[in-house]
Amino acid sequence: MTTPVTDRLASFVAALRAHGVRIGTGETVDAGRAMAELGLADRELLREGLAATLLHGTAQRPVFDPVFDLYFPRGVGVPDADAEPDRDGLRDRLANALAANDEALLARLAIEAVDGFGGYGSTPGSDGWSSYQTLDRLRPQTLLARVRSDLRARDGSPDFADRLLDDEIRARIETFRRLVASEARRRVAERRGRDEIARRAVAPTADRVDFLFAGKAQVAELRRTVQPLARKLATRLAARRRRASRGSIDLRRTLRGSMSTGGVPMRPVLRRRRPARPELVLLCDVSGSVSGFSDFTMLLVQALHDQFSKVRVFAFVNRVDEVTRLLEHGAADAEGLGARIRSEATLTGYHGSSDYGVALGEFAERHGEAVGPRTTVFVLGDARTNFGDPNLAAVRQLTERARHVYWLNPEARPQWGTGDSAAPEYAELVEMHECRNVRQLGNLVGRLLPI
Repeated sequence: MTTPVTDRLASFVAALRAHGVRIGTGETVDAGRAMAELGLADRELLREGLAATLLHGTAQRPVFDPVFDLYFPRGVGVPDADAEPDRDGLRDRLANALAANDEALLARLAIEAVDGFGGYGSTPGSDGWSSYQTLDRLRPQTLLARVRSDLRARDGSPDFADRLLDDEIRARIETFRRLVASEARRRVAERRGRDEIARRAVAPTADRVDFLFAGKAQVAELRRTVQPLARKLATRLAARRRRASRGSIDLRRTLRGSMSTGGVPMRPVLRRRRPARPELVLLCDVSGSVSGFSDFTMLLVQALHDQFSKVRVFAFVNRVDEVTRLLEHGAADAEGLGARIRSEATLTGYHGSSDYGVALGEFAERHGEAVGPRTTVFVLGDARTNFGDPNLAAVRQLTERARHVYWLNPEARPQWGTGDSAAPEYAELVEMHECRNVRQLGNLVGRLLPI
């Protein structure tokens, strides 16, 4: 028989799964046992207990914590507040709480701040709550100098420690910002339902963020996932290569050997394979928002360099140029790769917009020798031609020369063929795949790369 507590845990686990956190039945049972042992009185102890039983690494905490706050909130309802909010008084108390590093007091102030400054709408109480509006009116980031002066007066910190002190104060302010966001989400969830808010208002993990919409912080997080993902894919490719090297059954030799056992094929004879490491060519659109997707994929392939006999990388906007030299093994700079490519390579001609037709034609004409019968070609781009000629003849040349040609498109499939997209035309000639985030990219690379 289920209880409200077990129903809450089941909904919590379902919300985490919806965000890509892999949780099995056994882990859910362990979480239930942890809840029974820890109880609900100490919320932070419960948080750590559930994290220990449900998660497989710290990378999942940015999703786990806000979802936990929705299903196991600090409180319910909205406090009675008849008096007008006092912004200056609240800022004074917030400065004192930041100086004292009192998280319990910061949590109470976050509730008061959302209640006083975060509500919007016209119905009694409020139609909704906004953490952005709360923080914009309260502006806690402007308290840094004041808190620093209070701490220096209290502790006598030397001047050279100001930078470390500022970092600590910024971390405390960020804690307050998270508490405000959590309180605003909780109140909205009480009106609209926890499941809906958990699905729509909690940021996804880095591997599920769309390349085309990733912000600066998310791009930095994506770069940190390159090496772990490359190691995982290298292990997967090596295992596939070992299995493939065993070969298939040699029927003639197997039947000949079975004569000694009365025609029963007791010892199958395998036709041994001697697979050679394949060659790989990347053809990358580095224009506009697509550049982040191309940069990440180039870094990933470079990290997999040892899995191939040869890797050549070409970048284009409306001209194409080889950039393999910028991705030499061990020399690629994740931070500045895109900027170096755009500054050192010749990628544009008579205009700055992408032109797939011209770029593909130039690649086929000038760099055709890079593609041969052992070569797999990956084209990276959104296939938006700015209404120019898509040059399908150049794509046919690639498919005739190469072993395989795959197109990875970072746009959602429903967008293909809209506006200036020539994706449907290209998809008739090559195998095109939607590749919007790291998870899709990892699955595709692991499945499509030759052995």
